[in-house]
Amino acid sequence: MIPHITDEIKSMICAAAQDVDLLICEVGGTVGDIESLPFLEAIRQFKVDVGRDNVIYIHLTLVPYIKTAGELKTKPTQHSVQKLREIGIQPDILLCRTDRNLGKDIKNKIALFCNVTPEAVITARDVDSIYQVPLVFHEEGLDQQIIESLRMWTRAPDLTVWQGIVDKVHNPEREVVIAVVGKYVSLVESYKSLNEALVHGGLANSARVVLRYVDSEELEARDPAELLSGADGILVPGGFGHRGTEGKIRAAGFARENKVPFFGICLGMQLAVVEYARSVAELERANSSEFDDKTPHPVIDLLPEQREVTDKGGTMRLGAYPCVLREGSQAHRAYGRKQISERHRHRYEFNPEYKDLLSEKGLVISGTSPDGRLVEMIEHQDHPWFVGCQFHPEFRSRPWEPHPLFAGFIAASLAGKGKDP
Repeated sequence: MIPHITDEIKSMICAAAQDVDLLICEVGGTVGDIESLPFLEAIRQFKVDVGRDNVIYIHLTLVPYIKTAGELKTKPTQHSVQKLREIGIQPDILLCRTDRNLGKDIKNKIALFCNVTPEAVITARDVDSIYQVPLVFHEEGLDQQIIESLRMWTRAPDLTVWQGIVDKVHNPEREVVIAVVGKYVSLVESYKSLNEALVHGGLANSARVVLRYVDSEELEARDPAELLSGADGILVPGGFGHRGTEGKIRAAGFARENKVPFFGICLGMQLAVVEYARSVAELERANSSEFDDKTPHPVIDLLPEQREVTDKGGTMRLGAYPCVLREGSQAHRAYGRKQISERHRHRYEFNPEYKDLLSEKGLVISGTSPDGRLVEMIEHQDHPWFVGCQFHPEFRSRPWEPHPLFAGFIAASLAGKGKDP
C-alpha cells in the first residue's frame, strides 16, 4: 500500500467536507476486492486522524433468505465483518439488506458475532417505494444510532414531508401513462434520474405515473400510432449518436399533429426542432449536423466558436447557465418567474441562423440566454403542452420539490387524458 494513495483519498474526503456538518462517504464494491483496499485503508486511518468521536463506520451487508431451508442466513454478514476487522475496521452500525424483517433472535446473533450492540443491527428491508426508506430506517432507530455514535444532540426528526410523499405514492388520486421514447429502453436504469423526475411530477399532481418505454428504432419502421396511441404524454429524453433519431423525430411529429402533450429534453428538443423545420417550415432534409454533416439546413449545429476548439471535450457546454423566459409562454407559467438557471450537458446548439425563419413559421422561442443568442427552450402554438428544453431539468427535481416543467407536463397529460389523438 503506497502511502501517497491513502493520503490523497483522505485529502479528497476533507475537501468534500468543507462547509458541511455531516459528510456521507461511500466506499463501493465488496469487502475483500483488491480494488477497494486502498479506500478501506484510507478510512481506517481517517478515524485515527480526526478522532473516534468524529467518524462512524456503517457497513451494508446481505442477510439472504433461503427459501428451501425456510430461514435467514447470517454467515455472509459475519464473514464480511470479519474481513473488515482483519484490516482494522470495526463497523459501528450494520445495515442488513433483506426481504423481510429481522427478528430479535437474528439481530442478537448478528450482534454477538459481529461485535456490535443489537440496537446497531438495522433491518434494511425491501420496500415498495424508495421514498419509504427514511421512514423504515427511522422505525429501526438508525437515526438515533447515528446521533449517539457521533455524540451529537438533536431534537426528534420531523418526517411529515416524507410521510406525505409516501402517502401520495401509495394513494394516488389519478393515473397517467407517459411514453418514454429512447434507444436505451432495454436498460431502464439509463433513465433513472428522468424516471424519478416524472414520478415527482406525478406527486405534484397526486397521480401515479405509469411509464411505457418505446424503442425509437422501432418507431422508424412502424406506424407511430401503433406504439404511441394510448399514451397521455410523450417524452423524448437526451442521448447521442445517429441510431434511433428518426424514430424520435416521428414521435415529436405524432405529438405535434395529434395534440398529445410532449416534453423534449436536450436531444429531444433538438429533434423536435428538426421535425418542425422539415414538416412546417418545409426545409427539405433539415437535420442536426451531428447526424448529417451534409444537410443543406443544419438547424442544429456547432457554434462558430466551437469549431475553433480542437479538443472535442472543450466543445461541450457543461454546468449551470442562466435562461430568460418569454412572458406568457408555457415555460414562464410553469416556473412562475422570468429568469431561471439550469444544468447543461450537450455539444450541439439550436443554430442561431434559423432562429428568425423558424419563428416566422410559428415556432415559439420561449427561453434564451440573457443576451438572446442561444435558444434554450422552444414551444408550439395552439398545443396543450409542447415544450423542449436544451438543458436537463431532471437533475434538479426532488420528491418534496418537483421540477416545475415535469409538474406542468404531467398536469397537461392528465388534462388531456382519454382524448383520442
